[in-house]
Amino acid sequence: MARCCSDYTRSALLRRGVAEAGLGLPGVEPGMPLPAGSGLTRRRLLARSLGLALAVYGGSSLRPEAFEAGIEAAAAAGAPERVLVSVFLDGGADALSMLFPAEDPLYRSLRPRLALPADQGTPFAEDGRLRWHPSLGALATLHGEGKLSVAPGMGYTTPNQSHFTSRHFYEVGATSVRTRTGWLGRYLDRAGTPDNPLQGLSLDSRLQPALATAKLPTAAIDGPDRYDFWTRGVWGEVAERMLAAIRDLGTLPHRGDPGLEAAADAALQSHRLHGQLAPFRPKEGSTGIPSPVPYPASEDAFPRRLAGLAAMLAAGLPVRVVALRAPGMYDTHDSQPAELAEALRLTAESLLAFQRDLEARGLADRVLVHVWSEFGRRARENGSDGTDHGAAGIGLLLGSRVTGRLIGEFPGLQRLDEHGNLRATSDFRALYCAILEQWLGADAEAIVPGARGFQRPQLLRA
Repeated sequence: MARCCSDYTRSALLRRGVAEAGLGLPGVEPGMPLPAGSGLTRRRLLARSLGLALAVYGGSSLRPEAFEAGIEAAAAAGAPERVLVSVFLDGGADALSMLFPAEDPLYRSLRPRLALPADQGTPFAEDGRLRWHPSLGALATLHGEGKLSVAPGMGYTTPNQSHFTSRHFYEVGATSVRTRTGWLGRYLDRAGTPDNPLQGLSLDSRLQPALATAKLPTAAIDGPDRYDFWTRGVWGEVAERMLAAIRDLGTLPHRGDPGLEAAADAALQSHRLHGQLAPFRPKEGSTGIPSPVPYPASEDAFPRRLAGLAAMLAAGLPVRVVALRAPGMYDTHDSQPAELAEALRLTAESLLAFQRDLEARGLADRVLVHVWSEFGRRARENGSDGTDHGAAGIGLLLGSRVTGRLIGEFPGLQRLDEHGNLRATSDFRALYCAILEQWLGADAEAIVPGARGFQRPQLLRA
C-alpha cells in the first residue's frame, strides 16, 4: 500500500466526523475549512413503500412518514429525466500517468523510474502525444465510442495543494473556505422538493459533502442489496418459515395495547421491506446485484454500488444527483506503480460495466457521470517511487450524450508552474456551470459564485 501524507490522514478523519452526523468534530487546524454539511443532523429511515434503508440528512422538520410518502409520490410522478453521478478519485490522482506523453523526452527526464513504456497503453485519438495508462483500456474503449470527454488539465487559478482545502473547493464549487453547502446541494435547494431524500443520493455509509444542502433532505445508502434477515444456522426452507412467522406476528391483534401495536407494526413492515428489496438481492449462486451485464469481481464496494444504482434507476426511483468514491487511494507518495494500476483498472472497468448496464436497460441517455480528483501530482517523481502533490489534474465526463471531445487541452511539460506542476487549461467551475446549464437545466449563476466570468465548454452533442 502507498503511504499517504499526514494532511490526507487529517482530512479523512475530520470529514468522517462531519459526514457521520452526531459523532462530533475532531479538531480543526487553523486555515482548514469546515466541510460542507457540517452540523446537519442524521436520522435513520426505512422507506417501506420502496424498500430502502436510508440515512437522511437535512429536512429535520419532517417526520419519516412524510419522507416515505414523498419518495412514493415522486416515483409515481415519473423519475427525473436526467441524472448526474459524481465519482471522486480520492487523494489526488496522477494525471500524468492516466494520460502520459509517451514520446516526450522531458517526461522521461522528470520521471526516470515512473515513466511508462512508450509502447504501452492505447493511443489517445485526439492528441498524438498521449497514451492511456495500460490499466485504462476500458476508458479508451469508451473514448473510442465517443462516450467519454476528457479534460487533461482541470484545475483553478492559485491552486492549493492541501488535500483538505482543494477537495473542499471542488465540493462547494468555489475557491472559498467559508462555504458550507455543496454545489450539488445548492442545486437541490433550488430544484428539489422537501420530502424526497433520494433526490440527492450518497452511495456511501455517510454524506458526501458535495450533496450538502441548506434546507432540503438528501440521503446516504450503502446499497439496495444490503438489507436482509440473518440468523445463525438458519437457511433455506427454515428461513422462509421464520420470515412467514415474522409476517404472522405483524398481523396479531393488539387490542389497543400501544406496545403490542408498535411491535406488530415493526414485524409487519420489516417483512414487507424484505420482500420489496428482493429484486435487488443477489440471486443464489451469484455474488452481485442482478444485472444484464457483468461487473468486475471485487471486495471493494464500487462496482456493487454502481450495479445497485443502475437497478434503482431501472426501478424508477426518483434520483437526481448521486455522489460516491472510486476504489483506491490516490495519494501515491510512494509505491505508485502498483497502487495506481489496480485502482485505475477497477475504476475504469466498473464505469464501463455501468455504461453497458444503462445501455442494456435503455437508460443511457438519462445519465451523465463526472469523474474528478482534488488535484494532480507533481511532474517530477520523488525519491520514494511516487509523486507529491501537484496542481492541474484530470477530469472525465462519461455518457451516451457527451461530445466525446477534449475539454481544454493537454498543458504539456514545457510550461510548468513555479513549483513544477502542470498548469490548468480548464477551470472546474466552468465545467460545473456547463453541467448545471446543459445537463440539469439550472441557472448556474444562482449556484456557482462568479459563474458569469467562466466560459462554458460544450458538453453535449447537438
